[in-house]
Amino acid sequence: MQTKAGLFIVFEGVEGSGKSTQSQALTQRLTDGGHDVLLTIEPGGTPTGLEVRKWVKTGQGITPLAELFLFSAARAALVETVISPALADGTTVICDRYIYSTVAYQGHGRGLDSDTIAELNEDATMGVLPDLVVLLDLPPDHGFGRKSDNELDRIESENDDFHLRVRQGYLAQAREDPDRWLVLDASASLLNLSDSVWNRVSDMLAGT
Repeated sequence: MQTKAGLFIVFEGVEGSGKSTQSQALTQRLTDGGHDVLLTIEPGGTPTGLEVRKWVKTGQGITPLAELFLFSAARAALVETVISPALADGTTVICDRYIYSTVAYQGHGRGLDSDTIAELNEDATMGVLPDLVVLLDLPPDHGFGRKSDNELDRIESENDDFHLRVRQGYLAQAREDPDRWLVLDASASLLNLSDSVWNRVSDMLAGT
């Protein structure tokens, strides 16, 4: 009998919105419930992704187009070697960032061509899309308030207008595909956020 494909859940949001906290909380709840779960991150999760993560966060002189191709390379490696095999085995995959970050940051933030981004995303993911995208929506200044200036990386250090465009890019994507997206106010308590995510995922697991 063919194994039922696992759920694919993505967490998105501006820097400091709590993606890592909530993705870890969901992973723990699913694990406690006896589910096989894989938690991964973009860029990261593979040797290629870890190198790209280091370059794009700290490297100087990386152009917007080069940044786009680096993220796409990391994503292709992650999907092909980690995400797709896990889903095929029936494992629930939780990913901190995915193609929607590219649309928000490199598209809305950097102003790169949307068709180019869409083509690269399609190629890199081989059409693998999440069952659920959780957007932790937060004004950029709220997120960065959790870090001191010397803790901000190259992308986090962009100006306020850039991060506002990124946020609007996320919200625009959520409006375009409301059935796939769960938009939450990231300023809510950690427990309330965790419960909201869990309620949605529980319904999906139950097939409702």
